[in-house]
Formats: sequence, C-alpha cells, structure tokens
Amino acid sequence: MAMWDKIKDQAKTFQQSQGTRGASGSGQGSHGPTAGGRPGSSSGGSKAQLLGMFKSQLASAKNELKSGAYRDASMALCALVAAADGQVEPAERQRVEELIVSNEVLQNFPADQLRQRFNQHVDRLLANFEQGRSEALQVIAKAAKKPEEARAVVQTGMVVAGADGTFEPSEQYAIREVE
Repeated sequence: MAMWDKIKDQAKTFQQSQGTRGASGSGQGSHGPTAGGRPGSSSGGSKAQLLGMFKSQLASAKNELKSGAYRDASMALCALVAAADGQVEPAERQRVEELIVSNEVLQNFPADQLRQRFNQHVDRLLANFEQGRSEALQVIAKAAKKPEEARAVVQTGMVVAGADGTFEPSEQYAIREVE
C-alpha cells in the first residue's frame, strides 16, 4: 500500500506542476524548490524530472517486469490514456504505438504483442467506451496483485501520457482512476 501512496504523491507533484504551468509565467520563486531553486524552469523542470525519475525507476526494474500481467495492464492503461478524451485519431494511435515499442522496459516483449493488445483495447474503447473501460480496468487490476508491477504500470502510463510534453486533465483522470 505504501507504494501506491508514494506513486500518488509523485503524481500529485506532477499534476501540481502542470496546474501551475503558465499561471505565474516567469516562475520567480513562487514554485519553491521544485526546480532545484532555478527560477524560470520550475514547472517544466519538475515535470521533466518526474518523467525522468519514472523512466529510470522502470529501467532499474526492467528484469523484474517480464510478466504477462505487467504487459497487458500497461497496454490497457496506455489505451485508456490515448482514449481519455473520447477519441483516438490515427496519428495519435500511431504515436502511442511508437512510444510503446520504443520504451526500454516494454522491449522485454515482442512489439507485435504490444501493438495487438494496445489496439484491441483502443478498438473496444472506441466501439463502446464504458464497456471497453471496464474491460481495461479488469486487466489492470490483475497487475495490482504485485505492488512492484502495479507501480510500474502507473509509471508506464504516465511516461506515455507525458511524452508529448503535455499531460491533459483527461489523461490525469485516466491514470488516477486505476490507482
């Protein structure tokens, strides 16, 4: 349970950095130590730092993250993130697929398996969002039995969601929903 609390705290810091982004423009000390005391880079710096931290934590656990439950739950969450705004444009689907197959930890699995599972979930979400969402959440719940995998699934979702430089409220909600 402590791991879930820790990831929630990290996510909250991430969300706060997104929420204050642009609110004070210059970032003159109003964000405190989140940027390591460097004015003007607080929100972007903390977001990049958080994503970097998630990537390094995932990379350090790469050898442990080889189960089908982690793979399937990660693909389900990536699909929920991609469809968080209710639609998935072909370009967005392709971009997320590329992020998935180039992810260091997900390279433990054949790219075809990842693409197939991701696209199955996206197709289900687009056909019937509530039913597809329910199915994706059931798959994600299977990974929750192992705290290390559960944390890695959330981190993977956040890395994919934040890869385009933005972390939309709908994407934040999709990730918070699985916690």
